[in-house]
Amino acid sequence: MDLQLTGTRVLVTGGTRGIGRAIVSAFLDEGAVVGFCARKPEEVSATEEALGERGSVTGSVVDVADGQALAAWVDRSAVALGGLDVVVANVSALAIPDTEENWLTSLNVDLMHTVRLVKAALPHLERSRSASIIAISSVSGRESDFASGPYGTAKTAIVGYIHGLAMQLASSGIRANTVSPGNTYITGGVWASIEIGDPQLFSTAIELNPTGRMGTPEEIAAPVVFLASPKASRVSGANLVVDGALTRGIQL
Repeated sequence: MDLQLTGTRVLVTGGTRGIGRAIVSAFLDEGAVVGFCARKPEEVSATEEALGERGSVTGSVVDVADGQALAAWVDRSAVALGGLDVVVANVSALAIPDTEENWLTSLNVDLMHTVRLVKAALPHLERSRSASIIAISSVSGRESDFASGPYGTAKTAIVGYIHGLAMQLASSGIRANTVSPGNTYITGGVWASIEIGDPQLFSTAIELNPTGRMGTPEEIAAPVVFLASPKASRVSGANLVVDGALTRGIQL
């Protein structure tokens, strides 16, 4: 299927590792022009070089917790790309333990970076013929689990925020959707750390999933790219759960 993304101008936050990097790669494979950001200069440079073979990609060093820096990156990117069609709010602080610091961090990084990205991008998206906003939430934002607390609450808030945006922006032709991954195994990521530090929790997480395994970043990226594409033109306000049938609640 041709997703009609050739030349589409895309921004992705947190594009150097895991799901974010897979999203950048998937958009490039569809012919999109992609800008991404992350905090560490060496990772940004390495990712830009590695993915440059796949298409037109530009990395920038940005801490999304800094609202002014995030907005400035969006504006610079829009000028460099000649506009914006898609933004993907992917960054998470992954601040799971229930401490006051983690509450503040989760709300500022996970939730408010999403809000600030959207606000900075909207003037540019309004000029696009196929504008799309995608936010990465989590199954922990849909059901209570071990990550309930700062992380899960922020992820729940993201789903509510994006659903409201979809209604508010529908008349402008701008779509907004959320993708909620289940447990995703990333080399060097949270579950790789848990596998070593808490093998019992890791084993329990595997056993809970009917597929008998965790997902891969590429399995999350593919639905993100589809939802962002003109082929999903009638999909807005959705929370697409990508978890291998992990969650038990029926989404009505």
